[in-house]
Amino acid sequence: MADDKHWLDQKPSKGGFTLIAGLALAAVVLLLWEDHKAHLLGALPWLILLACPLIHVFMHRGHGSHGGNDDDKGGGDK
Repeated sequence: MADDKHWLDQKPSKGGFTLIAGLALAAVVLLLWEDHKAHLLGALPWLILLACPLIHVFMHRGHGSHGGNDDDKGGGDK
């Protein structure tokens, strides 16, 4: 009897909460899709066009400045 844990000392499992939260989120997404399908599909071409500038900015992040490289400028012996 000394090694029995009290039920208050046990930690709750996170599996049940994750399952219920996932099912609730799926239900919300399904209901929103059914109610607003025409609006979402009508806005899809505009959302793709609006995404282009964001993609351009994030894809060119590693380039640094658009100035030329000093090592490649002509003149001098190599």
